[in-house]
Amino acid sequence: MKIEKLAAIDVGSNAIRLLISNVITEKNGRNPIFKKSALVRVPIRLGADSFIKKEISEENKIRMIKAMEAFKLLMEVHGIHKYKACATSAMREAKNGVEVANEIFEKTAVKIDIIDGKKEAAIIFSTDLTDIIEGNKSYIYVDVGGGSTEITIFSNGKIIKSKSFKIGTVRLLNKTNSFKDVWENIEVWLKANTQNLKTPALIGSGGNINKIFKLSGKQLGKPLSLIYMKAQYQYLKQMPYEDRISELGLNPDRADVIVPATKIYLNAMKWSGAKKIFVPKIGLADGIIKSLYYDNI
Repeated sequence: MKIEKLAAIDVGSNAIRLLISNVITEKNGRNPIFKKSALVRVPIRLGADSFIKKEISEENKIRMIKAMEAFKLLMEVHGIHKYKACATSAMREAKNGVEVANEIFEKTAVKIDIIDGKKEAAIIFSTDLTDIIEGNKSYIYVDVGGGSTEITIFSNGKIIKSKSFKIGTVRLLNKTNSFKDVWENIEVWLKANTQNLKTPALIGSGGNINKIFKLSGKQLGKPLSLIYMKAQYQYLKQMPYEDRISELGLNPDRADVIVPATKIYLNAMKWSGAKKIFVPKIGLADGIIKSLYYDNI
């Protein structure tokens, strides 16, 4: 048996995550087992800088440097063989995104790759979905982040269409923009590309849908229904922010973004005709780990 330790750093718009995984391969040649060893999440909301002020603030830059220093020490303690750090919409839209990434590298030796939406969707989609998908059926994979939403449509095991939309949880919290055009674009795109698909289902990824699934009490692998998602959206929407923290046990940086996230998933279900959503608890960091192992990143 061989055990390889890999790590992924996901520099998102709402939080920065370090995922450490053990990849276990056996001598019998079976497929490797990817087992999560540790996950550290730091609530540095870069999207609040990037989507409003168009640049990463000095305060958040310093917090990022400290986070990367801490992540580097944690990776050393865990004996990490190889790691990869990827930044998404907040860093790629910030005017000083590349400058901040360069400074972080100079001070911590942690290299952050700022990836585009297409690359982000490809990495996320590379995660293992074999426990959920059936080869002869159609699915809409929806990953909701703080600054963007990646949607991939696949049928009969093949990708049909994939697109990144500039709409996300942190971006939606900014009330200065109605996002009417973006909502319309998603609706038109989804309806046009799913009209010939028979009873598609959604696959949702991201921290918010994971939390919604946990709140449902459903057994892992079982889907959430459209009716449940509608009810949950109304329930969360009417509940005061403080109560989402005290009664539902949500973290402060999750309690506000979970409402717009639920709206995105719900609209994707309605516009694609999906009646259920599967939640495999995977995301960008999981995709980075798998891509690292297969050396295709």
